[in-house]
Amino acid sequence: VQNKIALQKELGLPVIPECPLIGFIGRLDYQKGVDLIRWGIPELLNDDVQFVMLGSGAKMYEDWMREAEAAHKDKFRGWVGFNVPISHIITAGCDILLMPSRFEPCGLNQLYAMRYGTIPVVHGTGGLRDTVQTFDPYANDGQGDGTGWTFSPLAVDNMLWALRTAISTYRDHKESWEGMMKRGMEKDYSWENAAVQYEQVFEWAFIDPPYC
Repeated sequence: VQNKIALQKELGLPVIPECPLIGFIGRLDYQKGVDLIRWGIPELLNDDVQFVMLGSGAKMYEDWMREAEAAHKDKFRGWVGFNVPISHIITAGCDILLMPSRFEPCGLNQLYAMRYGTIPVVHGTGGLRDTVQTFDPYANDGQGDGTGWTFSPLAVDNMLWALRTAISTYRDHKESWEGMMKRGMEKDYSWENAAVQYEQVFEWAFIDPPYC
């Protein structure tokens, strides 16, 4: 909560700790799905949410962020450019990190978000699909499982559905939300862990070598 308050103060948003805060960090271009955010934001901001963006890229998206901030002064902030300290404050202070990328071979921001306890909502592609497990409230005898939400196919309606499902869980199911935060923070994507998995693959290959 303190990180959220610090972010709201830093960007001049109304300080409302209970308000769902969504963030985006990345290049402002077609590959990152910024066009979906552009078309979905007006509808999303009809709800009681705040949205912050950090990035630079195509001039039309930079201009749009400035226009969106002017039109939604109490709900939207767009930081044109890149600032490492601000990127950390956004990642730590948001409740949800949105990544609607068209393709993403690996992706890093979703990993940073989970380490901070921020819930990723991502397009189910590439490394995003591999690292974000969609929340299932009925798994583990009702204890729940998963670390965020994936949506596919890539479309504004699907993105908004995933965001609204996340927002509803944040508001109405705090225990489930905190469980997702904990599971994300416990994920181990270190090279040490990856090296062990590579060793296992090599061992399996020796036991049952592929036939060429």
